[in-house]
Amino acid sequence: MHESVDGPVVVVEGLVKDYGEVRAVDGLGFTIEAGEVFALLGPNGAGKTTTVEILEGHRTRTAGSVRVLGMDPQTGGRAYRERIGIVLQEAGFDEEFTVRELVTLYAGLYPRRRDVDEVIERVGLAEKAKARTKTLSGGQRRRLDLALGLIGDPELLFLDEPTTGFDPSARRRAWELVASLRDLGTTIVLTTHYMEEAESLADRVAVIQGGRLVALDSPANLVAREGADAIVSFELPDGVALEELPPLGVGPARMRGTEVQVRSADATRDLHELTAWAMGRQLQLVGLTTGRPSLEDVYLDLTDGEPELAEEGEGPTP
Repeated sequence: MHESVDGPVVVVEGLVKDYGEVRAVDGLGFTIEAGEVFALLGPNGAGKTTTVEILEGHRTRTAGSVRVLGMDPQTGGRAYRERIGIVLQEAGFDEEFTVRELVTLYAGLYPRRRDVDEVIERVGLAEKAKARTKTLSGGQRRRLDLALGLIGDPELLFLDEPTTGFDPSARRRAWELVASLRDLGTTIVLTTHYMEEAESLADRVAVIQGGRLVALDSPANLVAREGADAIVSFELPDGVALEELPPLGVGPARMRGTEVQVRSADATRDLHELTAWAMGRQLQLVGLTTGRPSLEDVYLDLTDGEPELAEEGEGPTP
C-alpha cells in the first residue's frame, strides 16, 4: 500500500531557480492532488525541465518551497527516491541484459515493487521478455524505460515525453496504460510535446512561459476560455499577403506553416466574408475547414506561437 499524504501530493510555492544572472524559474507556484495526471507544458527554455528536475530532487532551487509526498526533494535522499518513479526522455541501460533480467535487477532496488512479469506485460513487452535490450527497436526501448519507472510501484511517476518514437497505435496503448495507472491511484507528472496527448490524459495542464505560470486549468476549461466558437483554417493563396485578407474573426489571423488560422465567434459570417472575398479575386481557398479550438490553439496563443520543444534542458548542469 502507498503511504498516505495529507493534502496535495506536490506543493510548490514561490519557486525560483537562477543560473548565474539568468532566471530560469521565476516565482512558480502550483499544487498537484493525489491520483491526478498533471501536465507541464512550455516552449524550450521556459523553465519546464528545470522545474521537473527540482521536483525529482536532481536540481537544487535558488528560493521558494517545494514539498513532494510530504518531503523536500532536495533533502529527501533514498527515502524519497524509493517512492517516486522517473521515465526520462533518454535513458541508457546495459545492452547485454534481457528485458526480464533488467526489470528484475531494478525491482531489487526498491523495498516495494510490482511483479516483474506483470509490469513487462503491462507495457507490451511480454513477447520480448527474453530478448536482449540491444535488439529492441526504438519504441520497444521506450516501453522498457516505462517498465523500469513502474517496477518500484511509485506513488508519484514522472513521465518525460513518454511516447517519443512511438507509432500512433503504440502511442494509444501507452495512453491506455497511463489512464490505468491513474485508476490505480498513481499520481503522474507528464511533460509532452504532443498537445493531443496532454488533452487526452491530463486532468490539469500548467503552461509555463519565461519561467512563470501563464495558465493552469483542465484542458476543457482552457479551451472554453479561448472565447471562440470555431477555428477557420485554409491555405494562404499564392501571391497573397496575410494583410490582404478581409477582416475576420477575433484578433489577428495567425500563420501555422502555410496555413492561415482565424479564431471566429461567428463562423457562418466569417466564412461568407472569406468566400466572397476569394470569389471576387478568383482565388481558390485550398483546405478550407472549420473546427473547434484545441489545446494546441490555446497553447500557441499563451506562448506567442512558440512551439512545444523538449529535446534540451533549460540550464547548465549544476
